[in-house]
Amino acid sequence: MPYPEMLVAPMRQQLEQAGFTSLMSSGDVEKVLNEKKGTQLLVFNSVCGCAAGTCRPGVLKALENSSKKPDALLTVFAGQEAEAVSKAREFTAPYPPSSPSIALFKEGELVHFVERHMIEGRSADMIAEHLKAVFNEYC
Repeated sequence: MPYPEMLVAPMRQQLEQAGFTSLMSSGDVEKVLNEKKGTQLLVFNSVCGCAAGTCRPGVLKALENSSKKPDALLTVFAGQEAEAVSKAREFTAPYPPSSPSIALFKEGELVHFVERHMIEGRSADMIAEHLKAVFNEYC
């Protein structure tokens, strides 16, 4: 059963206000991730504390402070749009389901994946610095 929309709306909007597109269905995910052009950052959003405290702030800080950025900013919400999340996780195999998490695709290929265990216990600044290095390498 999904979380109530009124609970997740502010968390979803935090990324959308920064230019992220929320993928709400499996069709949305397939359409965008099958384009196989440019770089695409996909954030698996979540209601958990590490999503609020470090993942979303770290991603936003990386985007604000990096000279190189992904071409497309995308997000799915774990515990909310089950079909979209399930389809997105097909694109991040062989990594196990993990949320929050962050995936970077280049020309349709998964080139970097930040699992939840790489987010937990790290500060937003640490996540931002890591992502800036990833953007510099792939974007």
